[in-house]
Amino acid sequence: MELRPYQNEANDRIQEEWASGVKKTLLVLPTGLGKTVTFSDLTKQLVSKGERVLIMAHRGELLDQAADKLFKVTGLKAAVEKADQTAKNSFYSVTVGSVQTLMREKRLQDFPQDYYDTIIVDEAHHILASSYQKVLEYFSEAKVLGVTATADRTDKKNLGEFFESLAYEYTLPDAIKNKYLSPMKAMTIPLKIDLSGVSMSAGDFKASEVGSALDPYLYQIADEMVKNCSNRKTVVFLPLVATSKKFRDILNEKGFRAAEVNGDSKDRAEILEDFDNGKYNVLCNSMLLTEGWDSPEVDCVIMLRPTKSRPLYVQCIGRGLRLAEGKEDCLILDFLWHTERHELVHPAHLIAKDDEIAKKMTEKMAEVEEDDQLQLFDLEEVAKEAESEVVQDRENSLAEKLATMKKRKRKLVDPLQFELSIQSEDLINYAPSFGWEMAPASDKQIAALEKFGIFPEEIENSGKAKVLLDKLNKRKMSGLTTPKQIRFLESRGFQHVGTWEFNKARGLIDRIAGNGWRIPVDINPKEYKGV
Repeated sequence: MELRPYQNEANDRIQEEWASGVKKTLLVLPTGLGKTVTFSDLTKQLVSKGERVLIMAHRGELLDQAADKLFKVTGLKAAVEKADQTAKNSFYSVTVGSVQTLMREKRLQDFPQDYYDTIIVDEAHHILASSYQKVLEYFSEAKVLGVTATADRTDKKNLGEFFESLAYEYTLPDAIKNKYLSPMKAMTIPLKIDLSGVSMSAGDFKASEVGSALDPYLYQIADEMVKNCSNRKTVVFLPLVATSKKFRDILNEKGFRAAEVNGDSKDRAEILEDFDNGKYNVLCNSMLLTEGWDSPEVDCVIMLRPTKSRPLYVQCIGRGLRLAEGKEDCLILDFLWHTERHELVHPAHLIAKDDEIAKKMTEKMAEVEEDDQLQLFDLEEVAKEAESEVVQDRENSLAEKLATMKKRKRKLVDPLQFELSIQSEDLINYAPSFGWEMAPASDKQIAALEKFGIFPEEIENSGKAKVLLDKLNKRKMSGLTTPKQIRFLESRGFQHVGTWEFNKARGLIDRIAGNGWRIPVDINPKEYKGV
């Protein structure tokens, strides 16, 4: 099987991390982008070098999926370490293993501590659990790759307690732009579901209380579904099994062909197959189908389990983002949950670069009067508008500080001026996640920043220095403006010089120099776009 460019790049980056001395690294690929295919190909490469590889997960379905995909992609068969199956004395170089089985002392002792050269952990956002840690501590000399579809800033910071680096991340917006995932459309339903009385547990809303709060609104939600997604293949995520069953019955009353699955469903496999084959057009579940299940034809997802967790939200919505023949987009119905104290995750968080942009997007999409016709939003378009407004808001709030920076006589450019000029959200909002990132910038990094023309004393840590240097090197290769060009032209009133091409900026500076360092009369700096 031929890998996609980003999959090849991911595997190259992972091996580069290991080669550099980093033993524990992370791969982030959103749902639907073939993370199992990616690490299967990596496994083949490792086995060809004589390594033994353990692929570990916390659910049987994920292990079966990994073993099947490994064989289909590479032809490699795997031993199984799960329940009464064991990899002990197996001649296979690859093991797929259940963490619940491997964590047992007796099962661990069946293997020498240096038995595995590499351990791959699927759904790695679970890796901090004591079960995983026990196994990883036992095989402490092995290289580790964590693979997850979801890692926001908070999640990465938590994972940074174990992992040393993020080897590669392919973002959801990039995947949609490059047509590897379905475009997303969102519709905000002006139905305010009151959550103000719902308490919290483990950092999120209590499922039992959410179920009670949701109950009075189920018929209204069903009516909205009749209006907006009766011709779509829909998955609905609900907080409780009882609520899920009740909603299934309501939907069937409304003319849908709805089914329900839960952890105790004896006919679960049959129901899922019937859903795939079109017998049902709505599938209700109580957060069961968040991992390890795919039905590419799903083109509508409704999240009726409000959450503060972006990773959980992404897992759910991801069920509708796979490509399928005849599928144009995935519709997300977003309800206006009413809560007094807590910020909820909304469709905007799937695509926004930071929380500020997500908040602006959510506000724009919610600006609909109840009497107005509901609007279908293209999330990418809304993100562009919101990002532009946020950048402008930031510049306005920092206007005085930026004005001072632009007038400074120092030879080197202030990082903040550079970041705002190139409109780089990943720099402005950078926060260190891994231990090495929190250390001060190295002498080598400081020297490199100075060579590029950046004032390094305001760079808080080594991680920020690395991201900034990566950005500067890419800009140089792409032929974009230098920090010194930015400072010179912006000190004369030109705007966002960081978005210009190097040669256009150089040509303008040459004109200004040839005019006795005065701006030519035919140029208005505030209107000049550098194109």
